[in-house]
Amino acid sequence: MHHMDVSYLSGKVPKEIVESILARGIKTFTPPQEKAIENGLIEYGNIMVASPTASGKTLIAEMACVNSILSRRKKAIYIAPMRALVSEKFERFKADYPFIKAAMSIGDLDSSDNWLESYEMMFFSTEKLDSLIRHGVDWLGSVGCIVFDEVHMLGDASRGPTLELLITKLMERCDAQIIALSATVGNAEELSKWLRSKLVVSDYRPVELKKGIVYGSKVYFDGVDTIEKGEDIASLGTPLNGTSKDPEIRVVEDTLGMGKQVLIFFSSKRNAEAASLRIAKKVSQLTSKDEMASLSELGDLILNALDNPTEQCRKLSAVVREGVAFHHAGLLNLQRSYVEDAFRSNLIKVVCSTTTLGMGINMPAHTVLVRDVSRFDDGVSGMIGINEMLQLLGRAGRPEYDTEGRALLLAKNSERIGELYSTYINAEPVPIDSKLGIVSVLRTHVLAFIAEKFADTKESILAFLSKSFYGHQNTDRRHMSEIVDEILDELIEWKFVEQTGPDSYAATKIGARVSELYIDPLSAAWLVSAIGRANDTTSILYTIANTMEMRPHVKVTAEAETEFATYRYMNREMPSEYEMYDARYETDKAFSTALMLRDWTDEMHEGDLVKKYSTTPGALYAKLRNADWVLYSAIELGRIMKRPLHSFIDVRVRLRYGIKEELLDLVRLEQIGRVRARLLYSNGIRKVVDIRSNRERVVSLLGKELSRKIFEQID
Repeated sequence: MHHMDVSYLSGKVPKEIVESILARGIKTFTPPQEKAIENGLIEYGNIMVASPTASGKTLIAEMACVNSILSRRKKAIYIAPMRALVSEKFERFKADYPFIKAAMSIGDLDSSDNWLESYEMMFFSTEKLDSLIRHGVDWLGSVGCIVFDEVHMLGDASRGPTLELLITKLMERCDAQIIALSATVGNAEELSKWLRSKLVVSDYRPVELKKGIVYGSKVYFDGVDTIEKGEDIASLGTPLNGTSKDPEIRVVEDTLGMGKQVLIFFSSKRNAEAASLRIAKKVSQLTSKDEMASLSELGDLILNALDNPTEQCRKLSAVVREGVAFHHAGLLNLQRSYVEDAFRSNLIKVVCSTTTLGMGINMPAHTVLVRDVSRFDDGVSGMIGINEMLQLLGRAGRPEYDTEGRALLLAKNSERIGELYSTYINAEPVPIDSKLGIVSVLRTHVLAFIAEKFADTKESILAFLSKSFYGHQNTDRRHMSEIVDEILDELIEWKFVEQTGPDSYAATKIGARVSELYIDPLSAAWLVSAIGRANDTTSILYTIANTMEMRPHVKVTAEAETEFATYRYMNREMPSEYEMYDARYETDKAFSTALMLRDWTDEMHEGDLVKKYSTTPGALYAKLRNADWVLYSAIELGRIMKRPLHSFIDVRVRLRYGIKEELLDLVRLEQIGRVRARLLYSNGIRKVVDIRSNRERVVSLLGKELSRKIFEQID
């Protein structure tokens, strides 16, 4: 069948768009792109596209944005739930449209980023744009096109609600074209109707996807469901090349034999790491001399991502040297991007990833193998959902290199072959539901509505919520009404909101600040009650750790258990409101997390910390980032309450660097962190002043180049 040529757009949209597309070697549009254009994409109509990965959705969004910017002189914004995805799209856009002023903002949640005013194309994470709206940005009216990427994330309990309310808010406030991009879901019509958009559904993929089940040394492709119980399956199935008896390694041998790469998904970090060690032995035999040399350099980079490598750094670096990597949330961001880049450039041949990371990364491979079909969520074992499985399997096939991709599941016994086939391979995508109807989720948003004066009566809050996807799916308002009542009572009790009339509410000064700081009001209530009493380092760190933002907490160590009992005894005159929090906070776990932070400020090495609290370097650094944000919020709330805060401010600096108090002066200098400061201090250079009078010693400790940078700052 003939596809629409890119030149079809000539004269219909600004020529820069056509030129940019042709410059990338794209001559014809994919079916979803063609359908979107036929459904009013370039006439500024709302479009929702539900189609597989790599079917050309990004280009649809891009055409709409650039058309809006050049034809209507309006801004365009791109929003995605995952930060990594946002920065990837931002980098690509800058390369493809260097003449458009593009900016990205995914960081600090307490600023209004006024510099954005002068940009035409803006890239945001969901939370970041939501927080900008709370800070009252004033350029929303000049937005002509809004892209929501990964809209199927609405069905995700942790990320969905913020995304849903952001979409609802923007549909209310902006008169903009909406482009929603989604993986295939079971209720695309329902979603599209809510978004007031034309629906484009397509199962087009540039690379044919062959789905099958691996059992033993064979793959069973289509037609597996004809296997009867007890039928001899030996005569069926396609043999995998190789010699290994281990089915995972057999898939690896077979794929590498074709000169291709494999992505394998596991249910847990431990499983992914263990498998990568087993697989590495095999892969190194299949790797060329040149590749081995590059892998060894990469191994060094990964090993030295921290000054003192942890056990995990050593493990990852060892398998990378053999051409394999594991990939999960426990990696440091730097290590993660090393692994992803090396996989994309075909240097690393096999990546063993956790299923949770399968969602947000663009790391396609010729062959995808899902080894574990169930995993633990909050301590409960459950099967991976159909939509998520389709997403994982959809990573198979790289359009630029492959004509087909293989998406495989592993069967542990022959009975499982048919089951897996009917559950996943033959499955249709399932509908996604709004996750908005939960108190803990809505608490922060209801406060924001009131603080922004966006909705300040119960009636207007309910009216707004009825415009959400939740309201679209649930027309009965009773449940929502009860939730909002409960939240308003709490916000009033915590003095973040006051009632100003029979059905009207206003945020207090502190309530308005809580909303801007983007922390959970429950956490803020706890901070407000504890700020005045916390004075020593342990109390301050416990105050910070006992918040929703610091979850999930680390495992409770025996030491933490004992010390917590003592701590509670020493602070027994604290009012009974502590008891009120106990039911909702995980106080003992929070105390253990506080001790981990304390060990960090006592200059314990990352490796020892990770071992002691059974956590990972990635999780440790995520905790430190979150602790910094909560501590900043505590200081801001303390200012409004006019509390003395110098001890909080000291702890914040100590946490940032991981240092004892005595190094506070030295780390003021750039280039001096926890390791170099300690080195100088233990050699008698204890303050910045001492550097002036001991220049030779500084040079002998830190080397010429570094010392020169340091002297420049003090002269």
